[in-house]
Amino acid sequence: MVNWIWLFFIAGGFLTAAATGNIEAVTQAVFDGAKSGVTVCFGLISIMVFWLGIMRIAEDSGLLDKIAVLLRPVVRWLFPSVPPNHPAIGYIMSNMSANILGLGNAATPMGIKAMQELQSLNPEKDQASAAMCTLLAINTASITLIPTTIIAIRLQNGSANAAEIVGTTLLATAIATAVAILVDKYYQRKHFPTRKG
Repeated sequence: MVNWIWLFFIAGGFLTAAATGNIEAVTQAVFDGAKSGVTVCFGLISIMVFWLGIMRIAEDSGLLDKIAVLLRPVVRWLFPSVPPNHPAIGYIMSNMSANILGLGNAATPMGIKAMQELQSLNPEKDQASAAMCTLLAINTASITLIPTTIIAIRLQNGSANAAEIVGTTLLATAIATAVAILVDKYYQRKHFPTRKG
């Protein structure tokens, strides 16, 4: 569905430009967009390499294990239907740890693996289980201590103080996470009382 939406916007833009005689503006915008995309990507790569290195150091030093220990009671409360020693729990905690540290790109593979493991527990394969919906809500709204990607984009665009958004990002993501959990629990209790997974 998203592909069709993008196709509509692109085709609509080209048709409008052709009808109004501004096709050269579209051509220029395509080249400018490609150029700025490459520039931003190079900046993001350097920041992501740095933070992935920090993540590796945190993993080797045992910091991620400590975060996982702190997250375990929260994960058990959020995902009561998942057996305590199931592989999904480990992937969920890794996903949440990476998101908390602002490493969305590192969190994505763990989130995908967690979803695959949760699907293996799902009795109704044609629809998402309650645990899968919870993971999606938490992953989407995840509380973030260090918004590394946004800081990188701000640095690329010449921000004088790229890290000044840390406090507001923490507040916004904390509120978003709290709301996501409340809405998820509400729908599980009110609308899906018979679905435990």
